[in-house]
Amino acid sequence: MKVLIIGKSGQLANELVAEAPAGIDVQSFGRNDVDITSVSCFADVVTRIKPDVIINASAYTAVDKAETDAESAYALNEKAVEIMAKVAKEQNIRLLHISTDFVFDGQSNTAYKTANTTNPQSIYGASKLAGEHAIQAIYPENSAIIRTSWVYSSYGNNFVKTMLRLMNDKEELGVVTDQLGCPTYAKTLATFLWLLAEQESIKLIYHWSDAGVASWYDFAEAIQEISYELGLLNKQIPITPIPCSAYPTPAKRPTFSLLNSQLSVEILKPIHWRKQLKSCLLNFK
Repeated sequence: MKVLIIGKSGQLANELVAEAPAGIDVQSFGRNDVDITSVSCFADVVTRIKPDVIINASAYTAVDKAETDAESAYALNEKAVEIMAKVAKEQNIRLLHISTDFVFDGQSNTAYKTANTTNPQSIYGASKLAGEHAIQAIYPENSAIIRTSWVYSSYGNNFVKTMLRLMNDKEELGVVTDQLGCPTYAKTLATFLWLLAEQESIKLIYHWSDAGVASWYDFAEAIQEISYELGLLNKQIPITPIPCSAYPTPAKRPTFSLLNSQLSVEILKPIHWRKQLKSCLLNFK
């Protein structure tokens, strides 16, 4: 099987390459390799490579910046996805597309199912939902939209790396405690995507995160506790739980974005986020 991964420099694309099963021909492309906002450019690359599967791990993910740069957000999160769906359909290629918990408004008190009503509260969330709609309209028969949340990895920039740096540099921290969801280790998300790529038939929408529930404060506390145990930190600092109102941001975040991964469990059983976090931190050693 030949697979084209879009989003070469991102943490998920790096994990996909690292976790690729034996016998799979992986081509990972980034912005210097292909212009995904150009139909002709993307179609030429796909025609040349002739992949069986395209995994779109690229996105405009600067959540706050998107509030004043909507054009760029929609170019990558909607237009490029529309192009991928059209090219994939024309060449009969399976398309796997990564989406986000930000398509929901956070007003639920139970984990969001794939069929729940979407209602994004930010430009980022709205642009990602527009990409989902493009796939649903153009190529629902052999595409899957995989919504995920709070992704981190030993690659790239993410919350875990930011916390480790701040815990080394600061004497204390305040971390938001009233936004609930679940961290997702990109390595296991990559494993799920490889299994999905090989399924005989696929559903249109999946949710994938690690097991359990956490606030950002819970996540930060666990990062410090486990990192100190592993010797990645040589001190522990006070971490204060703060409300999101004390840390205003340009983009509104969903206060509750836990995803129900019931459909995905049939393909891969998720592991609790604390265990996954420790696995990732062990890689830092």
